[in-house]
Amino acid sequence: MSDNVGNICEEMFRLRLKEWSAEEEFPDLSQHNNLMAKHLTLDMYSQLRERVTPRGFTLNQVIQPGVDNPGHPFIMTVGCVAGDEETYEVFKELLDPVIEDRHGGYKPADKHKTDLNPDNLKGGDDLDPNYVLSSRVRTGRSIRGFCLPPHCSRGERRMVEKLSNEALDSLTGDLKGKYYALKNMTDAEQQQLIDDHFLFDKPVSPLLLASGMARDWPDARGIWHNDNKTFLVWVNEEDHLRVISMQKGGNMKEVFNRFCTGLTKIESLFKEKGHEFMWNEHLGYVLTCPSNLGTGLRAGVHMKLPNMSKHAKFEEVLKRLRLQKRGTGGVDTAAVGGVFDISNADRLGFSEVELVQMVVDGVKLLTEMEKRLEKGQSIDDLMPAQK
Repeated sequence: MSDNVGNICEEMFRLRLKEWSAEEEFPDLSQHNNLMAKHLTLDMYSQLRERVTPRGFTLNQVIQPGVDNPGHPFIMTVGCVAGDEETYEVFKELLDPVIEDRHGGYKPADKHKTDLNPDNLKGGDDLDPNYVLSSRVRTGRSIRGFCLPPHCSRGERRMVEKLSNEALDSLTGDLKGKYYALKNMTDAEQQQLIDDHFLFDKPVSPLLLASGMARDWPDARGIWHNDNKTFLVWVNEEDHLRVISMQKGGNMKEVFNRFCTGLTKIESLFKEKGHEFMWNEHLGYVLTCPSNLGTGLRAGVHMKLPNMSKHAKFEEVLKRLRLQKRGTGGVDTAAVGGVFDISNADRLGFSEVELVQMVVDGVKLLTEMEKRLEKGQSIDDLMPAQK
Protein backbone atom coordinates (compact mmCIF):
# COMPACT_ATOMS: atom_id res chain seq x y z
CA MET A 1 0.00 0.00 0.00
CA SER A 2 1.48 3.39 -0.98
CA ASP A 3 1.75 6.16 1.64
CA ASN A 4 -0.86 8.27 -0.19
CA VAL A 5 -3.40 5.45 -0.40
CA GLY A 6 -2.72 4.53 3.20
CA ASN A 7 -3.23 8.11 4.38
CA ILE A 8 -6.50 8.38 2.44
CA CYS A 9 -7.78 5.13 3.95
CA GLU A 10 -6.89 6.27 7.46
CA GLU A 11 -8.61 9.62 6.92
CA MET A 12 -11.77 7.93 5.61
CA PHE A 13 -11.68 5.59 8.61
CA ARG A 14 -11.50 8.53 11.02
CA LEU A 15 -14.19 10.49 9.22
CA ARG A 16 -16.56 7.54 9.52
CA LEU A 17 -15.80 7.28 13.24
CA LYS A 18 -16.93 10.87 13.72
CA GLU A 19 -20.47 9.85 12.73
CA TRP A 20 -20.83 8.16 16.12
CA SER A 21 -19.44 9.16 19.50
CA ALA A 22 -17.25 6.88 21.60
CA GLU A 23 -20.14 6.46 24.04
CA GLU A 24 -22.41 5.29 21.22
CA GLU A 25 -19.81 2.84 19.90
CA PHE A 26 -18.45 1.49 23.19
CA PRO A 27 -19.37 -2.23 23.53
CA ASP A 28 -21.55 -3.45 26.36
CA LEU A 29 -19.12 -5.50 28.46
CA SER A 30 -21.24 -5.69 31.61
CA GLN A 31 -21.66 -9.47 31.40
CA HIS A 32 -18.14 -10.24 30.21
CA ASN A 33 -15.35 -12.13 31.97
CA ASN A 34 -12.21 -11.72 29.91
CA LEU A 35 -9.04 -9.68 30.26
CA MET A 36 -10.00 -7.29 27.47
CA ALA A 37 -13.28 -6.40 29.21
CA LYS A 38 -11.48 -6.10 32.54
CA HIS A 39 -9.06 -3.45 31.27
CA LEU A 40 -10.93 -1.62 28.48
CA THR A 41 -12.60 1.56 29.76
CA LEU A 42 -14.66 4.13 27.90
CA ASP A 43 -11.84 6.66 28.20
CA MET A 44 -9.35 4.16 26.79
CA TYR A 45 -11.74 3.22 23.98
CA SER A 46 -12.19 6.89 23.12
CA GLN A 47 -8.41 7.37 23.09
CA LEU A 48 -7.59 4.32 20.97
CA ARG A 49 -10.50 3.94 18.57
CA GLU A 50 -9.09 6.30 15.93
CA ARG A 51 -5.74 4.53 15.80
CA VAL A 52 -4.92 2.07 13.05
CA THR A 53 -1.78 0.02 12.42
CA PRO A 54 0.21 0.63 9.23
CA ARG A 55 -1.47 -2.48 7.78
CA GLY A 56 -4.96 -1.33 8.72
CA PHE A 57 -5.82 -3.21 11.94
CA THR A 58 -8.18 -1.29 14.25
CA LEU A 59 -9.10 -1.35 17.91
CA ASN A 60 -12.49 -2.86 17.17
CA GLN A 61 -10.78 -5.74 15.38
CA VAL A 62 -8.43 -6.21 18.34
CA ILE A 63 -11.31 -6.55 20.81
CA GLN A 64 -13.93 -8.31 18.64
CA PRO A 65 -13.24 -11.85 19.92
CA GLY A 66 -13.83 -10.71 23.49
CA VAL A 67 -16.89 -8.66 22.58
CA ASP A 68 -18.54 -11.60 20.81
CA ASN A 69 -17.53 -14.10 23.50
CA PRO A 70 -18.25 -12.95 27.06
CA GLY A 71 -16.28 -15.85 28.48
CA HIS A 72 -16.88 -18.34 31.26
CA PRO A 73 -17.67 -17.28 34.85
CA PHE A 74 -14.74 -19.33 36.16
CA ILE A 75 -12.31 -19.16 33.19
CA MET A 76 -10.66 -15.85 32.35
CA THR A 77 -10.00 -15.77 28.60
CA VAL A 78 -7.87 -13.07 26.93
CA GLY A 79 -10.53 -11.64 24.62
CA CYS A 80 -8.30 -9.89 22.08
CA VAL A 81 -5.95 -10.65 19.20
CA ALA A 82 -3.26 -9.00 17.10
CA GLY A 83 -3.64 -8.51 13.36
CA ASP A 84 -0.01 -7.68 12.70
CA GLU A 85 3.27 -7.17 14.51
CA GLU A 86 2.57 -3.47 15.10
CA THR A 87 -0.70 -4.15 16.96
CA TYR A 88 1.13 -4.62 20.26
CA GLU A 89 2.71 -1.16 20.01
CA VAL A 90 -0.18 0.83 18.48
CA PHE A 91 -2.66 -0.41 21.10
CA LYS A 92 -0.23 -0.84 23.98
CA GLU A 93 -2.42 1.11 26.43
CA LEU A 94 -4.84 -1.83 26.33
CA LEU A 95 -2.51 -4.70 25.51
CA ASP A 96 0.20 -3.92 28.08
CA PRO A 97 -2.15 -4.37 31.07
CA VAL A 98 -3.71 -7.45 29.43
CA ILE A 99 -0.23 -8.95 28.99
CA GLU A 100 0.79 -8.02 32.54
CA ASP A 101 -2.38 -9.63 33.92
CA ARG A 102 -2.12 -12.78 31.78
CA HIS A 103 1.60 -13.31 32.32
CA GLY A 104 1.92 -12.96 36.07
CA GLY A 105 2.91 -9.31 36.41
CA TYR A 106 5.15 -9.05 33.33
CA LYS A 107 5.80 -5.29 33.07
CA PRO A 108 6.05 -3.12 29.91
CA ALA A 109 9.76 -2.55 30.61
CA ASP A 110 10.58 -6.22 31.21
CA LYS A 111 12.79 -8.12 28.78
CA HIS A 112 12.12 -11.67 27.68
CA LYS A 113 14.67 -14.51 27.72
CA THR A 114 15.17 -16.96 24.87
CA ASP A 115 17.13 -20.21 25.26
CA LEU A 116 16.80 -22.87 22.57
CA ASN A 117 19.92 -24.81 23.57
CA PRO A 118 18.70 -28.30 24.56
CA ASP A 119 22.03 -29.03 26.28
CA ASN A 120 20.93 -26.68 29.06
CA LEU A 121 18.03 -28.97 30.02
CA LYS A 122 18.83 -31.13 33.03
CA GLY A 123 17.42 -34.64 32.86
CA GLY A 124 14.17 -35.27 31.02
CA ASP A 125 15.21 -38.59 29.51
CA ASP A 126 14.13 -40.56 32.55
CA LEU A 127 10.40 -39.87 33.00
CA ASP A 128 8.68 -43.11 34.01
CA PRO A 129 6.89 -44.57 30.92
CA ASN A 130 4.50 -46.43 33.23
CA TYR A 131 2.98 -43.05 34.05
CA VAL A 132 4.06 -40.77 31.17
CA LEU A 133 2.38 -42.03 28.00
CA SER A 134 3.63 -39.40 25.55
CA SER A 135 5.65 -36.18 25.45
CA ARG A 136 5.24 -33.09 23.31
CA VAL A 137 6.67 -29.58 22.88
CA ARG A 138 5.02 -27.03 20.61
CA THR A 139 5.26 -23.34 19.78
CA GLY A 140 4.18 -20.82 17.16
CA ARG A 141 6.10 -18.56 14.81
CA SER A 142 5.09 -15.52 12.77
CA ILE A 143 6.85 -14.34 9.60
CA ARG A 144 7.82 -10.67 9.72
CA GLY A 145 6.26 -8.48 7.04
CA PHE A 146 2.99 -10.41 6.79
CA CYS A 147 -0.28 -9.77 8.60
CA LEU A 148 -1.30 -12.36 11.15
CA PRO A 149 -4.17 -14.81 10.41
CA PRO A 150 -6.97 -12.55 11.79
CA HIS A 151 -6.08 -9.85 9.23
CA CYS A 152 -4.09 -11.35 6.36
CA SER A 153 -5.26 -11.24 2.75
CA ARG A 154 -5.60 -14.35 0.58
CA GLY A 155 -2.39 -13.44 -1.23
CA GLU A 156 -0.48 -13.04 2.02
CA ARG A 157 -1.76 -16.35 3.34
CA ARG A 158 -0.79 -18.13 0.13
CA MET A 159 2.68 -16.59 0.22
CA VAL A 160 3.14 -17.75 3.83
CA GLU A 161 2.17 -21.26 2.69
CA LYS A 162 4.57 -21.09 -0.28
CA LEU A 163 7.51 -19.89 1.82
CA SER A 164 6.78 -22.46 4.52
CA ASN A 165 6.49 -25.31 2.03
CA GLU A 166 9.80 -24.35 0.41
CA ALA A 167 11.58 -24.12 3.77
CA LEU A 168 10.17 -27.37 5.13
CA ASP A 169 10.92 -29.18 1.87
CA SER A 170 14.60 -28.36 2.43
CA LEU A 171 14.83 -30.27 5.70
CA THR A 172 16.93 -33.42 5.59
CA GLY A 173 17.83 -36.46 7.67
CA ASP A 174 15.43 -37.29 10.50
CA LEU A 175 13.51 -34.09 9.72
CA LYS A 176 12.83 -34.92 6.08
CA GLY A 177 9.09 -35.03 5.40
CA LYS A 178 6.10 -34.04 3.28
CA TYR A 179 3.55 -31.21 3.14
CA TYR A 180 -0.18 -31.91 2.85
CA ALA A 181 -2.35 -29.01 1.68
CA LEU A 182 -5.80 -29.32 3.25
CA LYS A 183 -7.60 -28.45 0.03
CA ASN A 184 -5.71 -31.14 -1.97
CA MET A 185 -5.80 -33.88 0.62
CA THR A 186 -7.11 -37.30 -0.43
CA ASP A 187 -9.58 -39.16 1.78
CA ALA A 188 -6.88 -41.71 2.62
CA GLU A 189 -4.36 -39.00 3.60
CA GLN A 190 -6.98 -37.22 5.67
CA GLN A 191 -7.94 -40.41 7.51
CA GLN A 192 -4.29 -41.24 8.19
CA LEU A 193 -3.68 -37.78 9.68
CA ILE A 194 -6.82 -38.16 11.81
CA ASP A 195 -5.59 -41.56 13.03
CA ASP A 196 -2.21 -40.00 13.87
CA HIS A 197 -3.98 -37.19 15.76
CA PHE A 198 -2.25 -34.69 13.46
CA LEU A 199 -5.13 -33.14 11.57
CA PHE A 200 -6.42 -29.70 12.47
CA ASP A 201 -9.86 -28.96 11.12
CA LYS A 202 -11.71 -25.77 10.29
CA PRO A 203 -11.87 -23.65 13.45
CA VAL A 204 -15.16 -24.06 15.28
CA SER A 205 -14.21 -22.20 18.45
CA PRO A 206 -16.27 -18.98 18.69
CA LEU A 207 -13.10 -17.14 19.71
CA LEU A 208 -11.28 -18.17 16.53
CA LEU A 209 -14.31 -17.48 14.34
CA ALA A 210 -14.79 -14.01 15.83
CA SER A 211 -11.11 -13.32 15.17
CA GLY A 212 -11.52 -13.94 11.44
CA MET A 213 -9.16 -16.91 11.33
CA ALA A 214 -11.52 -19.18 9.37
CA ARG A 215 -11.82 -16.93 6.34
CA ASP A 216 -11.38 -18.71 2.97
CA TRP A 217 -10.99 -22.09 4.65
CA PRO A 218 -9.20 -24.35 3.69
CA ASP A 219 -7.29 -22.18 1.20
CA ALA A 220 -3.53 -22.06 1.93
CA ARG A 221 -3.74 -24.22 5.06
CA GLY A 222 -1.79 -27.41 5.49
CA ILE A 223 0.13 -29.85 7.59
CA TRP A 224 3.74 -30.98 7.22
CA HIS A 225 5.33 -33.85 9.11
CA ASN A 226 8.58 -35.76 8.96
CA ASP A 227 8.71 -39.38 7.84
CA ASN A 228 8.99 -40.61 11.44
CA LYS A 229 5.88 -38.60 12.42
CA THR A 230 7.70 -37.03 15.35
CA PHE A 231 8.03 -33.46 13.99
CA LEU A 232 4.98 -31.60 12.75
CA VAL A 233 4.19 -28.12 11.41
CA TRP A 234 0.74 -26.60 10.96
CA VAL A 235 0.59 -23.79 8.42
CA ASN A 236 -1.86 -20.87 8.66
CA GLU A 237 -4.02 -22.03 11.53
CA GLU A 238 -4.08 -19.64 14.54
CA ASP A 239 -0.51 -18.56 13.74
CA HIS A 240 1.56 -18.63 10.56
CA LEU A 241 3.35 -21.71 11.88
CA ARG A 242 2.72 -24.12 14.73
CA VAL A 243 5.79 -26.30 15.28
CA ILE A 244 5.38 -29.54 17.27
CA SER A 245 7.83 -32.23 18.39
CA MET A 246 6.25 -35.34 19.88
CA GLN A 247 6.67 -39.03 20.57
CA LYS A 248 5.37 -41.86 22.72
CA GLY A 249 6.84 -42.38 26.17
CA GLY A 250 8.63 -40.12 28.62
CA ASN A 251 11.82 -39.01 26.87
CA MET A 252 11.17 -35.27 27.02
CA LYS A 253 14.86 -34.54 26.49
CA GLU A 254 14.80 -36.22 23.07
CA VAL A 255 11.56 -34.42 22.17
CA PHE A 256 13.01 -31.05 23.19
CA ASN A 257 16.27 -31.68 21.35
CA ARG A 258 14.37 -32.39 18.12
CA PHE A 259 12.17 -29.35 18.74
CA CYS A 260 15.14 -26.99 19.13
CA THR A 261 17.07 -28.49 16.21
CA GLY A 262 14.11 -28.37 13.84
CA LEU A 263 13.01 -24.89 14.86
CA THR A 264 16.54 -23.50 14.45
CA LYS A 265 16.87 -25.08 10.99
CA ILE A 266 13.48 -23.73 9.87
CA GLU A 267 14.42 -20.22 11.01
CA SER A 268 17.74 -20.44 9.12
CA LEU A 269 15.94 -21.56 5.95
CA PHE A 270 13.55 -18.60 6.17
CA LYS A 271 16.49 -16.22 6.66
CA GLU A 272 18.16 -17.63 3.56
CA LYS A 273 15.05 -16.52 1.64
CA GLY A 274 15.20 -13.02 3.16
CA HIS A 275 12.56 -13.53 5.86
CA GLU A 276 12.76 -13.60 9.64
CA PHE A 277 10.41 -14.39 12.49
CA MET A 278 8.67 -11.65 14.48
CA TRP A 279 10.64 -11.13 17.68
CA ASN A 280 11.59 -8.31 20.03
CA GLU A 281 13.40 -8.17 23.35
CA HIS A 282 10.26 -7.26 25.31
CA LEU A 283 7.64 -9.65 23.90
CA GLY A 284 9.93 -12.38 22.64
CA TYR A 285 8.31 -14.21 19.70
CA VAL A 286 5.23 -12.29 18.57
CA LEU A 287 2.10 -14.37 17.99
CA THR A 288 -1.59 -13.78 17.31
CA CYS A 289 -2.91 -14.24 20.85
CA PRO A 290 -1.34 -12.26 23.73
CA SER A 291 -1.46 -15.46 25.79
CA ASN A 292 1.21 -17.05 23.57
CA LEU A 293 3.77 -14.23 23.53
CA GLY A 294 7.34 -14.88 24.62
CA THR A 295 8.23 -18.48 23.97
CA GLY A 296 4.79 -19.49 22.69
CA LEU A 297 5.89 -22.80 24.17
CA ARG A 298 3.74 -25.51 25.68
CA ALA A 299 5.64 -28.56 26.85
CA GLY A 300 3.31 -31.29 27.97
CA VAL A 301 2.88 -34.95 28.76
CA HIS A 302 -0.10 -37.28 28.76
CA MET A 303 0.15 -38.72 32.24
CA LYS A 304 -1.72 -41.30 34.32
CA LEU A 305 -2.72 -39.75 37.65
CA PRO A 306 -5.84 -41.64 38.82
CA ASN A 307 -5.00 -41.21 42.51
CA MET A 308 -3.27 -37.85 42.56
CA SER A 309 -6.05 -36.25 40.53
CA LYS A 310 -8.51 -37.14 43.32
CA HIS A 311 -6.31 -35.72 46.06
CA ALA A 312 -7.51 -32.56 47.79
CA LYS A 313 -4.22 -30.78 47.12
CA PHE A 314 -3.89 -31.66 43.41
CA GLU A 315 -4.77 -28.16 42.21
CA GLU A 316 -2.49 -26.55 44.79
CA VAL A 317 0.44 -28.76 43.79
CA LEU A 318 0.01 -27.84 40.13
CA LYS A 319 -0.14 -24.13 40.99
CA ARG A 320 3.03 -24.33 43.08
CA LEU A 321 4.81 -26.13 40.23
CA ARG A 322 3.53 -23.54 37.69
CA LEU A 323 1.81 -26.32 35.76
CA GLN A 324 -1.68 -26.66 34.33
CA LYS A 325 -3.91 -29.61 33.49
CA ARG A 326 -6.44 -30.36 30.79
CA GLY A 327 -8.06 -33.40 29.24
CA THR A 328 -6.06 -35.25 26.60
CA GLY A 329 -8.55 -34.10 23.95
CA GLY A 330 -7.79 -30.40 24.45
CA VAL A 331 -8.36 -27.42 26.69
CA ASP A 332 -12.12 -27.89 27.14
CA THR A 333 -12.15 -31.69 27.51
CA ALA A 334 -12.35 -33.81 30.64
CA ALA A 335 -9.76 -36.37 31.64
CA VAL A 336 -10.56 -39.99 30.76
CA GLY A 337 -9.35 -42.87 32.91
CA GLY A 338 -7.27 -40.60 35.11
CA VAL A 339 -5.07 -39.51 32.18
CA PHE A 340 -4.30 -35.79 32.06
CA ASP A 341 -2.39 -33.46 29.76
CA ILE A 342 0.05 -31.74 32.15
CA SER A 343 1.95 -28.71 30.81
CA ASN A 344 3.62 -25.43 31.76
CA ALA A 345 1.30 -22.57 32.66
CA ASP A 346 3.70 -19.78 31.60
CA ARG A 347 4.83 -18.53 28.20
CA LEU A 348 6.41 -15.10 28.73
CA GLY A 349 9.23 -14.10 31.07
CA PHE A 350 10.81 -17.56 31.19
CA SER A 351 13.09 -19.14 28.60
CA GLU A 352 12.20 -22.27 26.65
CA VAL A 353 14.66 -24.33 28.68
CA GLU A 354 13.28 -23.00 31.97
CA LEU A 355 9.70 -23.90 31.00
CA VAL A 356 10.58 -27.44 29.88
CA GLN A 357 12.64 -27.86 33.06
CA MET A 358 9.56 -26.95 35.13
CA VAL A 359 7.59 -29.66 33.34
CA VAL A 360 10.32 -32.28 33.73
CA ASP A 361 10.80 -31.56 37.44
CA GLY A 362 7.07 -31.29 38.07
CA VAL A 363 6.24 -34.54 36.28
CA LYS A 364 8.88 -36.39 38.31
CA LEU A 365 7.33 -35.11 41.53
CA LEU A 366 3.79 -35.95 40.40
CA THR A 367 4.97 -39.47 39.53
CA GLU A 368 6.46 -39.89 42.98
CA MET A 369 3.25 -38.63 44.56
CA GLU A 370 1.13 -41.01 42.47
CA LYS A 371 3.31 -43.96 43.53
CA ARG A 372 2.94 -42.98 47.19
CA LEU A 373 -0.84 -42.73 46.90
CA GLU A 374 -1.02 -46.13 45.19
CA LYS A 375 0.43 -47.58 48.40
CA GLY A 376 -1.90 -45.56 50.60
CA GLN A 377 0.96 -43.42 51.89
CA SER A 378 0.98 -39.71 52.71
CA ILE A 379 2.42 -37.12 50.32
CA ASP A 380 2.52 -34.24 52.81
CA ASP A 381 6.33 -34.29 52.99
CA LEU A 382 6.49 -34.03 49.17
CA MET A 383 4.52 -30.77 48.94
CA PRO A 384 6.65 -28.38 46.85
CA ALA A 385 7.42 -24.75 47.55
CA GLN A 386 5.97 -22.16 45.17
CA LYS A 387 8.15 -21.87 42.05
